[in-house]
Amino acid sequence: MLGKNEIGALILRVTLGILFFIHGLVKFQGGIENIVGWFESIGLPGFMAYGVALVELIGGIALIIGLGTRLVSALFALIMIGATLKVKLSVGLLGNGQMAGYELDLAFLAMAVYLVINGSKALSVSQLIFQKDSNEFKRAA
Repeated sequence: MLGKNEIGALILRVTLGILFFIHGLVKFQGGIENIVGWFESIGLPGFMAYGVALVELIGGIALIIGLGTRLVSALFALIMIGATLKVKLSVGLLGNGQMAGYELDLAFLAMAVYLVINGSKALSVSQLIFQKDSNEFKRAA
């Protein structure tokens, strides 16, 4: 039976995974070349757009299924820090009427940091893999 903390972490993990997956998918569906151009226009190397989009897409799937939760969440946290500092900080917490502020970025960052610190083993592929390895080790001992 799952405790309150495990259920909460599961909800955060799956929600964050879905949201990042969608963000990555939209980057590719809308034309990744447009994102490359936008990255260059704000002073970032264009190739980073591919990296961010792939981390969001693949990392989102990984979080949904619970594979590498702490690592993926750390990558998401870095992306959110970069987005906040490079793009959103200048428009303020709630935005400027033309662009959204960094309130959502902070929420995503907080969720990611929680998962880095606490992980989320409930209903996860990682738990299945490591539980199996742990039991095999115990039988062999």
